[in-house]
Amino acid sequence: MERADYERLRWRCIRRALLELDIALTRFLDNGFDQLDEAQQQAFVELADMEDHDLWSLISGQTRSENPRYAPIVALINKR
Repeated sequence: MERADYERLRWRCIRRALLELDIALTRFLDNGFDQLDEAQQQAFVELADMEDHDLWSLISGQTRSENPRYAPIVALINKR
């Protein structure tokens, strides 16, 4: 991922309406994102583009995604 793209992604992770998402996404971005392969990084980018309440429902375990690519990323986010 290009540095400018990474910085835009970081901005999207930090500027969430829900503080819980700020913390979870930024922590993962800082400590796990670089260990993902390209497809997994793209899945994280797609998750970061979701609406806050939908994304929080996934991360908090209230709902499950219909997209199977998201489940391993959500599990990794929850480990951080």
